[in-house]
Amino acid sequence: MKQVFAGFGTVFFLLLAPGTVAGVIPWWITRWQAVTPWPGEPWLRALGVLWILAALPVLLESFARFALKGIGTPAPVYPTQHLVVTGFYRHMRNPMYAAVVSLVWGQALAFSSAGLLLYGAVLCAVFHIFILTYEEPTLQRTFGSEYQTYRANVPRWLPRLRPWRQDVGG
Repeated sequence: MKQVFAGFGTVFFLLLAPGTVAGVIPWWITRWQAVTPWPGEPWLRALGVLWILAALPVLLESFARFALKGIGTPAPVYPTQHLVVTGFYRHMRNPMYAAVVSLVWGQALAFSSAGLLLYGAVLCAVFHIFILTYEEPTLQRTFGSEYQTYRANVPRWLPRLRPWRQDVGG
C-alpha cells in the first residue's frame, strides 16, 4: 500500500514540479517556437531534440525509482524511507536535477532560445543552492553513514563513467 501511495505522490510531483519547471515555463518563454535562427541551426535543433530524448528517460526512471525502491517521493513532504542508490543514482547523486536542466537546455537548442539558456543557468544555480542548504544536510541526518558512504563514492554533478556498485539501500 505504501508503494501505491508513493507512486501516486511521485506522479503528482512529477507533473507539478518538473512539469512546470521543464514544460510550462519553457513554453511561456518560447511558446515552443524558434524566433531567431542561430548559426548551425539545423544541427543545433537536432542536438537539442537528442538531448531532450536522452534526458526524459533519466527523469522518468529516477522518479519511478523513488516510488518503487525508496518507498516515497522526491517531494520533501513525503520523502523516501530508503536511500535510493541504484539506477542512474549509481552514476551521479542528482540525476533528476540534471535531467530537468538538460530538458530545458535541449529545448533552448531546439527552439534557438537564449532565454531558455539563461533560464537553465539560473536553474543550475537554484538547484545547487537547494542541494547544499537543504537536501544534503537532510539526507545526512536521515540516512547517516549510509549517505556518507554514498556521498564519498558518487559525485554530485559529473557522472561516474563506471557505476558505483556497493549496495547500501534502495
